[in-house]
This record gives sequence, structure tokens and C-alpha cells, in this order.
Amino acid sequence: MSRFHDLKFRAVTSLQRWVANPLSRRLPFQTLLETTGRKSGQPRRTPLGGSRVGDQFWIVSEYGEKSQYVRNIQADPRVRVRIKGRWHHGTAHLLPEDNARARLRSLPRMNSAAVRAVGTNLLTVRVDLED
Repeated sequence: MSRFHDLKFRAVTSLQRWVANPLSRRLPFQTLLETTGRKSGQPRRTPLGGSRVGDQFWIVSEYGEKSQYVRNIQADPRVRVRIKGRWHHGTAHLLPEDNARARLRSLPRMNSAAVRAVGTNLLTVRVDLED
């Protein structure tokens, strides 16, 4: 990763961690991904943008395997997703072979624009919903 991308990553993730995410998690209809912390075993809730298509929920991670929720998925793919205020259980799958830039065109515009603007290593994540 270049020095610029490293600085960008640190700035954006700090802003998300300490400002944007704590505020977003409180919004009742914000989409949340709940993973199990790979070290703590505690639930970790991440606000994100994505789209449900049938029994699947699609996300594009802006930092790929550097994203904490992606690392948690690698350790335990069982997740929950809150969509429109309702929780759904599912299994997450990382799809490095998927064209993440093309996938963003099918996801919510505002979130996709932000992911494209700050992302340095896009990675598609599909959650197969069970309920």
C-alpha cells in the first residue's frame, strides 16, 4: 500500500470508528452488519450500505481484507444483518473474484459513491440470509 493510501486509510477509518459509526448505529433504520469479534468473541456492529436481492445481501468493503468486519468474517462467517429495522441471520462469503466496481452500480448510490471515493482495495461480500 502506498504512503498516500495508508494515510487515507488511517484518516477514514479513524473518522468512521470514532464519529460516523457510533452515530449511525443509533439510527433505527440504518443497515447494520453484526459479526463476532475474532479476538473478543463479542458482537461487533458495523453500519454499512448494501442491497438485498432475494435471500442474499450484497456489500462492497472499501478496504477488503484490512476491514475489521471482513477479518471477523474470515474467522467466523456466521453474521446477522439488520435491514429496515429487522434482524436476519446469515452466512457471509468473501468474493474476491467478483467485479466489486461493477457490483457497486447495483448498490445504494450514496454509499457506493463514498466507497469508490475512499476505498483502496474493494472486495465484494455476499450474505446468504437464512430468515
